Amino acid sequence: KGNVDFNRLHVIAMVGTRNATEYGKQFCADFLRELAALCPDVLVASGLAYGIDIHSHRAALANHLSTVAVLAHGLDRIYPYVHRNTAVDMLANGGLLTEFLTETNPDRHNFVSRNRIVAGMSDATIVVESAEKGGSLITADLAVGYHRDCFAVPGRITDVNSRGCNMLIRENKAALFQSAEDFVAAMGWNSAAVSAKQKGIQRELFPELSETEEMIVRILSSRGDLHVNALVVEANLPVNQMTALLFELEMKGVVKAMVGGMYHLLI
Repeated sequence: KGNVDFNRLHVIAMVGTRNATEYGKQFCADFLRELAALCPDVLVASGLAYGIDIHSHRAALANHLSTVAVLAHGLDRIYPYVHRNTAVDMLANGGLLTEFLTETNPDRHNFVSRNRIVAGMSDATIVVESAEKGGSLITADLAVGYHRDCFAVPGRITDVNSRGCNMLIRENKAALFQSAEDFVAAMGWNSAAVSAKQKGIQRELFPELSETEEMIVRILSSRGDLHVNALVVEANLPVNQMTALLFELEMKGVVKAMVGGMYHLLI
């Protein structure tokens, strides 16, 4: 339900504890304000829950970014009900998404189930605040399993709601970042790269390829046109590295980016 283009080039999931602190709330506001200036086409996904989820949705709306809530129940209700006004506001620039039928109750196991959609539809999952256990850590693990990028906001070691984030960073499941600029650079979403891709680059006659670039060429040669997510799985590379490699190959005139995230081999 709503008005959203799911075929965005840039989709992020922002998740975290239901007991958000002022630190986490302020990060959501600051990060999405900065991100809107750098990548105004970003789609923000979350779960409409208390805490980090709802603050992410509201910060996205405040900065005119599309935002989608993945629900743990049918479209005939909003849970929690106190977030109904925000859910209605999202319909104009975003929307509500669910796999559950009408009259499905928001049972506990449904929230865990919907996390795979939040992780799977996003290029990167950002954990803002999390205790040592919680649904946001499940979402982070799913994102890593789907070969998506995962980021965590660091916190003080004494802060209960930062222990999960610090653990993800310590175990190399998530990258540490502190600003939207850090995030955009890590994802290869900088405006210079985007504008160069839009202009189009003349193909090099004899391009020099790295071993990893040659592997991508072999995959496209044997499989034909592939979506970037399929290339990530085939090459067993993280999304941010794959997008950077594809950008380089496009600059060399070896591949061509097509509609919907598909890539076509030119040589």
